[in-house]
Amino acid sequence: MFDRNGLLRAAATILPLALVTGCSALPGGGEEEHSIVVGTTSAPSSLDPAAAWDGSWELYRNIYQTLMTVPNSGTSPEPDAAKRCGFTDAASKVYRCVLRKGLTFSSGKPLDAEAVKHSFDRTTSIESPSGPSALLANLDEVVTRGDRTVVFRLKKSDATFPYILSTPATSLVDPDEYPTASLHPGDTAIGSGPYTLESYQQGKRAELVKNPDYKGPAELRNDSVTIRYYSRSARMVSDLKAGRIDLTYRGLTPGQVSAFQEASSSGDNSVDLSEMTGSEVHFLVFNPQDEQAAKPAVRRAIAQLVDRTELVRDVYDRTAEPLYSMVPTGVTGHTNAFLDRYGRPDEKKARHTLRDAGITDKVELTLWYAEDRYGDSTRREFAELEEQLEDSGLFDITVRSRAWDDFQKGYLKGDYPVFGRGWSADFPDADNYITPFVGEDNAMGTPYRNRELTEELLPSSRKQSDRGAAGQAFAKAQKLMARDVRLLPLWQGKVYIASEKDVAGVEWAIDSSVIMRMWELYKKSSW
Repeated sequence: MFDRNGLLRAAATILPLALVTGCSALPGGGEEEHSIVVGTTSAPSSLDPAAAWDGSWELYRNIYQTLMTVPNSGTSPEPDAAKRCGFTDAASKVYRCVLRKGLTFSSGKPLDAEAVKHSFDRTTSIESPSGPSALLANLDEVVTRGDRTVVFRLKKSDATFPYILSTPATSLVDPDEYPTASLHPGDTAIGSGPYTLESYQQGKRAELVKNPDYKGPAELRNDSVTIRYYSRSARMVSDLKAGRIDLTYRGLTPGQVSAFQEASSSGDNSVDLSEMTGSEVHFLVFNPQDEQAAKPAVRRAIAQLVDRTELVRDVYDRTAEPLYSMVPTGVTGHTNAFLDRYGRPDEKKARHTLRDAGITDKVELTLWYAEDRYGDSTRREFAELEEQLEDSGLFDITVRSRAWDDFQKGYLKGDYPVFGRGWSADFPDADNYITPFVGEDNAMGTPYRNRELTEELLPSSRKQSDRGAAGQAFAKAQKLMARDVRLLPLWQGKVYIASEKDVAGVEWAIDSSVIMRMWELYKKSSW
């Protein structure tokens, strides 16, 4: 119940993904500063791109530059800091980029070929446990030719490399500010992106200001952005209703989304709710170092019992979709591998699976989740999973949680038998929903050894420059993952952004990896 001067009902208008903005004029020539305030429950874990492979990328996208970028009007990478890039061989193993002229960091130092090489070399050499070095595991060496040409030599063929160069994992940093062998200290960031980071308070806010020296394809529609970080969705929505923030991104609960939708259907249009197809997936990870989670029969029994339809209905109020593969619906190569193998939830089949493996006692397992990372519904999600598994009479489940920083340290050390994670695509390709989770060193910190996956199917798929042609290899890979159940996909999210009526550009602000490009946002009244 709110309005800008008092209390009225919250409201929403559902906006389709492909709508164009209704305001296309250029900003006026006055001195007024055009600012946007964004609220989110996804705070960065680090300001150094070498240290984070998580939601920190949402900030990186706006303050750091990459060689390539995926435009909001397509899914194929195009030059960003680079003027042009391309493979120079038929095997997709040598990739060359030529930089734009006159690139500089916000420190004033030049962004040249040596700075690019430094950025890649430090990420792979530091090899932070929570960082994206695994995404660059196929990089053999980076060679410079003059001030503006950089050549990447790959160990194996990889047609997805241009996509990797569009991710914040390859953010370009100032060599004078970011040490070769250690992470950048403090609460500052030096980049060459659309914005500079004027100030930062961990877990509270980031102040972004338009970068006057930026050279790239982004066209900024505002002068500054304040990002406010929330630990609870309720406070974020309260601030939206009170006019203290202009829009929310990440963290709306299903109940809040439903409330906005119901208000809209009753005629209250004081807030817009944009609904977009999401690429974020949520899943369980099984630790092979745990006595119970290491048993295939235990994992398969859980896969046989989990009722995804009930989960998204009762916990997420249908603001998510059941997911039966690590590759989500809408991504080329998706199959329903888990549904094909296990069918609908079946207690009898789960019981036979355990008995055939000689397991007759209740299986004791502890499930862990991050209490402050994926929104307020996560607690209810794990309570629902606990209930589903225990109702079968086959499991004795304990659910525990930690704050994100401690949770992340714990799973990287192998502390948890089973834990929940969310994943947003680094780039829009099926490879990125499989490769990061397999192999000896992967993003989950739990070794997943399967030679057919890592030495045959995935390498074969990366030789296909036509990504649609890689579908056969991805189908086989998903089938193997359903057999192994080292990861258990649960649901695929939708993206909901609640905003004041005066905010425009929302539908263009979300990129193919569901990361917000803050520069697309603006106030209608200022245009």
